[in-house]
Amino acid sequence: MSYLVGQWGTGPVGRSSLGALLGHPDLELAGVVTAAPGHAGADAAELAGSGRPAGIRATEDPAPLLARRPHVVCHTASLSRDAAGELCRILESGAGVVSDVLPSLVHPASADRALVRRLRSACAIGGAACLTLGPSPVNDVLPLLLSGGCLRVHGITITRFTCRDDPEAGARLGFGGPIGHRPRIVRPGGPGRAWGPVVRLLAEHLAVPLDEVSETYELCPAPEDIGRVAKGTLAGLRFQVSGVLRGRPVITVGHVARMRADIAPHWPAPPTGGTGGHRVEIDGEPPWRMDLAGPAAADPAASIAHRMVSAVPAVAEAPPGLHTPLTLPPFTGRRRLR
Repeated sequence: MSYLVGQWGTGPVGRSSLGALLGHPDLELAGVVTAAPGHAGADAAELAGSGRPAGIRATEDPAPLLARRPHVVCHTASLSRDAAGELCRILESGAGVVSDVLPSLVHPASADRALVRRLRSACAIGGAACLTLGPSPVNDVLPLLLSGGCLRVHGITITRFTCRDDPEAGARLGFGGPIGHRPRIVRPGGPGRAWGPVVRLLAEHLAVPLDEVSETYELCPAPEDIGRVAKGTLAGLRFQVSGVLRGRPVITVGHVARMRADIAPHWPAPPTGGTGGHRVEIDGEPPWRMDLAGPAAADPAASIAHRMVSAVPAVAEAPPGLHTPLTLPPFTGRRRLR
């Protein structure tokens, strides 16, 4: 079956999503909505960097897209000031939604109750499904599958590794800033808002009644001048968000970021000697460890976008309501093997 799909948002994730939509044999692009300066009027293929014109131009007005009655809209509008309102408008029109914009909806049961009621009402009005995804199946589906091979589970740790020296990543992570200054990404409550829903989602499916979700972080200075980053300023960052049971962290999601591979050698190293990837560790009987070299360091936006596009058929066929990857059939690289 072919699905008619809209793209709402043309930031890094949205442009990657457009490229995946345009190249998928089972998906047809219905329209593009943008709020990014200079993107209105641009051809979808130009925004995706895919070459041959698609014949569909981005617009700031969502009405033409919704009038085409798409099955699903990929919502990646990071510039939006009213993401919830946009989601409701799409859902009430009858289109399903795959989004990455409101992290709390990764685990609807712990999200703001008023927001959940509003979105569920929109789903009911339009008869549509809504799925909010985290960045990777490594954080949700894979740990749970591995846990099924254990007699007992004492703890789960999921770590993402990146090694990046580009200015955009450096600014987001605070590289080059004073070592005594807490970077924006780990300011109080920030990691918990971004990653706490994933921890709670895992806990729900493992039937673990968490007492709390905590967050910790560590900083590492540059041992010498590294390009624009002066010796003694921030060159490595590690943070963890943990679900705590009886005073012990039992489910932890973390990120180890370095400017250079030899920074902070006392921290966990990336898998296979590379510069990026993921590790899933289960302290159990038997114990499990899965190392995955992957695209996390090179192009995180593409990794998120491709997962969203792969979820489109499952969302199009899902019953109305708020969903997670664990309430839907698995979404795979179907029709991607050429």
